[in-house]
Amino acid sequence: MAENNYDASAIQVLEGLEAVRKRPGMYIGTTDVKGLHHLVWEIVDNAIDEALAGYCTHIEITINKDNSITVQDDGRGIPVDVHPKTGISTVETVYTVLHAGGKFGGGGYKVSGGLHGVGASVVNALSTFVDVIVYKNGKIYETKFENGGKIKQKLTVIGECDLNKTGTTVLFKPDADIFDTDIYDYETLKIRTRELAFLNKGLRLTLTDKRLSEEKKETFHYEGGISEYVKYLNQNKTPIHKEIIHLEGEEDGVMFEVAMQYNSGYTDNIYSFVNNINTHDGGTHEEGVKRALTRVINNYARKANILKEKDDSLTGDDVKEGLTMIISCKHPNPQFEGQTKGRLGNSEVRKLADNVFAGGFERFLMENPDEAKIIVEKTMTAARARVAAKKARELTRRKSDLDVVNFGGKLADCKSKDPSICEIFIVEGDSAGGSAKTGRDSMTQAILPLKGKILNVEKARLDRALSNEEIRTIITAFGTGIGEEFNLDKLRYNKIIIMTDADVDGSHIRVLLLTLFYRFFRPIVEAGHVYAAQPPLYCIKHGKTTKYVLNDEEKDDYLSKLSPNIKPIIQRMKGLGEMDDDQLYETTMDINNRVLRKITVQDIMEANAAFSKLMGEEVEPRRKFIEENAVYVQNLDI
Repeated sequence: MAENNYDASAIQVLEGLEAVRKRPGMYIGTTDVKGLHHLVWEIVDNAIDEALAGYCTHIEITINKDNSITVQDDGRGIPVDVHPKTGISTVETVYTVLHAGGKFGGGGYKVSGGLHGVGASVVNALSTFVDVIVYKNGKIYETKFENGGKIKQKLTVIGECDLNKTGTTVLFKPDADIFDTDIYDYETLKIRTRELAFLNKGLRLTLTDKRLSEEKKETFHYEGGISEYVKYLNQNKTPIHKEIIHLEGEEDGVMFEVAMQYNSGYTDNIYSFVNNINTHDGGTHEEGVKRALTRVINNYARKANILKEKDDSLTGDDVKEGLTMIISCKHPNPQFEGQTKGRLGNSEVRKLADNVFAGGFERFLMENPDEAKIIVEKTMTAARARVAAKKARELTRRKSDLDVVNFGGKLADCKSKDPSICEIFIVEGDSAGGSAKTGRDSMTQAILPLKGKILNVEKARLDRALSNEEIRTIITAFGTGIGEEFNLDKLRYNKIIIMTDADVDGSHIRVLLLTLFYRFFRPIVEAGHVYAAQPPLYCIKHGKTTKYVLNDEEKDDYLSKLSPNIKPIIQRMKGLGEMDDDQLYETTMDINNRVLRKITVQDIMEANAAFSKLMGEEVEPRRKFIEENAVYVQNLDI
């Protein structure tokens, strides 16, 4: 029997920043690439707080050659006097004491994104070094930290500066022993930097990458604020009214702002923010706007006699079709639900958002009757399509396992009914589907062959999509339902694997399927259930050895390691349909050998923009994309 030594010595007390290094996930969520980039925003948020308070006009973010980060602002500069509670300088206090900052009602900031006050100290704890320079009172102050927040140099005056020069410069290098990677991605930083510029009207943000042979530098500055944000998001769409509707108001210290514009598309793009934080799960500010949007359009439509007395009222989904909207709330004391700050919980904001939006939007509709008519007619068309889609949805409802197995004679279902171990291959063509059905592991692998290319749902409403036989088959096979009836818990397969040829047509079919999944089954994608199979491009044979490789790079690498005496036979693999069942299974379906690419969504806004650009009505953005990226495929033998 084990000894019972559970006494005081078993209780570990972590002091200072030690707790952060021991459990970094508690403070930054994750130590993967997302957590790495989160460190940048913890420092930038402090500069943004200065901008929100009216003291900062320019923030510079620099990726240095060694993947360290410099963040420089022209705010007031962190206070340098001795803090009464800690007995050390306020700069050192902010960077070494958790929950120390000007964000707790002490008069530092009325509105702030970094409410927990742990940002600077957490970055210090998770970095190999941090250098802080403060310009203040005509002097230049510097303090240095190393090895997770240990003070290397106490705050010291290192020079003088102009009395009018103020600000803070922070240089830090994430600890490679803590993070999965210490390599920063320029595009990831660029997306958020641009977003912050849109959300903070007039603020200038500069992003520089010094790792390249030729320094890369971009500046983001938008005097139009979120109205320019809507314009940017709609750049690959066709607006149905020229003017971007902008509404704002303030009550009890809460500032509220909305910008919106309808386009000819069928999906809505509504994004909400509180103190620059993306509330991706919505909240009371978003609820108030959506409630008012539905009510105002219904009231206007009935008063204008566009919506007749006998007609049903428009729903929230009807009035959102084709709507691009940014909702921004600046709140002195926001209450977020969940650790990720994904949802605003302040109940008083719902009424404020409703009042501000309803008053402004009603006025816009009354003052712009032509544009109001266009908007209402679009919502009514969406309502008619909703009714048609409801009828079409009946065709996709699964009645029994037998019905699915025999659904059009297409789906070869697997024997297991345990979704956690089941996977479905959506295969290009009957020929490849036949090989896949013969070669599969029938216990856990289902096969669904597709004939040709499915409908591009980026250019179609749900009702039209549901009239497409291939799409109905997919919906029925998944078992989740679609639209308002969608239920992720009913998904019948843990992995949905797109298996297409390694050519242009195969790529197009894959993109069409991804568009369908993202627009109508987004939770499946976000939950990590969607994959792309990677069939080999070459088969290399020498003696009794057969080696399959995915691309030219793998082929060249493998060949370079062979003895000069070996004369291999290199076969360029053809379409999936030309492989026999054993070959297809061995290379592309066998869990011990296959390579799958997991489809993930890193940024919803960028994903929406990509689908609009590549699959939408507008031709010019797509042509431009192809011209800019043709260099990456011009040498491929496809």
